[in-house]
Amino acid sequence: MKYQLGDKVLVLHSNEEGEVVDIINDKMVLIDVDGVRFPVYMDQIDFPYFKMFSEKKSFDKLRIEKKKDKVYIDNIKKEKTTSKYKVSEGVWLSFLPVFDKDIFDDDVVESFKLYLINQTDEPYNFTYRINFSGSPDFELKNQIFSLTDFYLHDVPFEEMNDAPKFEFDFSLINTDKKKSSHFETALKIKAKALFKKIEEMKMKNEPTFSFLLFEKYPDKVEDVIPEYTNTQGLLYDASKVKQNLEPARSVIDLHVENFEILSLQLNTFEKYYNLALAHHQPNLIVIHGIGTGKLREEIHEILKSKKEVKSFVNQYHHNFGFGATEIFFQY
Repeated sequence: MKYQLGDKVLVLHSNEEGEVVDIINDKMVLIDVDGVRFPVYMDQIDFPYFKMFSEKKSFDKLRIEKKKDKVYIDNIKKEKTTSKYKVSEGVWLSFLPVFDKDIFDDDVVESFKLYLINQTDEPYNFTYRINFSGSPDFELKNQIFSLTDFYLHDVPFEEMNDAPKFEFDFSLINTDKKKSSHFETALKIKAKALFKKIEEMKMKNEPTFSFLLFEKYPDKVEDVIPEYTNTQGLLYDASKVKQNLEPARSVIDLHVENFEILSLQLNTFEKYYNLALAHHQPNLIVIHGIGTGKLREEIHEILKSKKEVKSFVNQYHHNFGFGATEIFFQY
């Protein structure tokens, strides 16, 4: 959900600021403007922060005339210089704001340059994806070497208002049997957190701000996942041993042509299903293909008996067609 209770919002058609006091449904919210409450569609409001940071001031709006004096060579404002990213050990996602000037010579953010920073001794393969409002927008697969940074792409400032989610899947270039085969992590940045970072960056006079993706690449864990059971009225407390589990996957691909190994596919499904629960993932996509539908039917029957499953759906997906089922969990 893009908006939450207590969020400050801007009514686009009237330019009034209000506060979200109730979530009506996935398309409408109830807002309070100076004591008056009324419902609005979400596409009729926006966060006010983007207006404050990106709106270029105009003479008509401010009704101010500012006389421009002659500018001499020794009075020209020097361009900002960038320094090395200030991050500690680990792998980071770093944002370099690109500023422009409005007519009053004030800085306004136009876009962000995104960099992946590797401050570890290991090189990695990585897959990077960015989603806006739940829809995929950009994907990149490459490698990043030890103690280097890697430019990913530019993101326009206004798109940071569309619930961005930055997803990464890492694996070691130099394989190690003691290390995990892969490591998935994701970063979701709320509007308030973004603007706080920008303000902190300005106060500290730093060129970038960064978010830690992971400090150390995880060790391999034996494929032993305790069964979730309520036979004694107890549920396995995964939170206590989450740090010792193998990383979960947001998407698992079980689609193979040889249906004689259906049992192997179902065992793999159970493994990553339990890992998803242990890591408290909100959802899991299982790719089962179309074929005869046997694997899909088996998985759906299993899901019907799982009390942790809030819902599941086998509908058209832009990447997998009708060959995948998305599972939504409840905790």
